[in-house]
Amino acid sequence: MQPRKVYQVLPDRAAVREGYVRVIDESGEDYLYPAEYFAPLRLPVAIARELLSPHREVLRPAAHKARRG
Repeated sequence: MQPRKVYQVLPDRAAVREGYVRVIDESGEDYLYPAEYFAPLRLPVAIARELLSPHREVLRPAAHKARRG
């Protein structure tokens, strides 16, 4: 888990009753974490769809060219 990163949460009522949330991590697997580790975030539908799309492009910063002096 990385601080200030957006993670997808899966519904799990039993986990919530115990104070946990089921989160999909970077590996693509879901795990239980203490709910206090996270802050709920509601996103506009269009943004949520884009984040959940399996075919979205990953934006990478442009490579910096080496300066010649």
